[in-house]
Amino acid sequence: MSDWLEEGTKAPAFTAVSDNGKKVKLSDFKGKPVVLYFYPKDDTPGCTKEACAFRDKSADWQALGAVVLGVSCDDVQSHAKFRDKYQLNFPLLVDEEHKIAELFGAWREKNMYGKKSMGVQRSTYLIDAQGKVAKVWKRVSVDGHDEQVLEALKSLPA
Repeated sequence: MSDWLEEGTKAPAFTAVSDNGKKVKLSDFKGKPVVLYFYPKDDTPGCTKEACAFRDKSADWQALGAVVLGVSCDDVQSHAKFRDKYQLNFPLLVDEEHKIAELFGAWREKNMYGKKSMGVQRSTYLIDAQGKVAKVWKRVSVDGHDEQVLEALKSLPA
């Protein structure tokens, strides 16, 4: 388990396969702000609500030149099914070995009803156009989170 990446640090480079089977690199989005969000599992209530909230703000992200990327440990088939079921309009990245989550500190010990396990902590990183972490939400509460991210994105220097 690694520490959370903090604001002001350079976002680590990564490459992952997306829901369409193509490779995506963080560096593909150089010059654009990136909303990188980690979520526990495809097609579960909180994750669906979060993904649909990001989907519904598509015009806002585009107007601000931002890209949204969702990351979980699910495989390509699961991501594709989730994307199609809810018409998600942004890439879902496969992180089956939780390497990206570890780079960002989102792979954490979780405690559910006294049972401890390792898993993805719902979290979001706003990465500015220069590749620096501008804002971190470490333990995301889904309700209103899309608005919080949008407000932070609007406050980034142009």
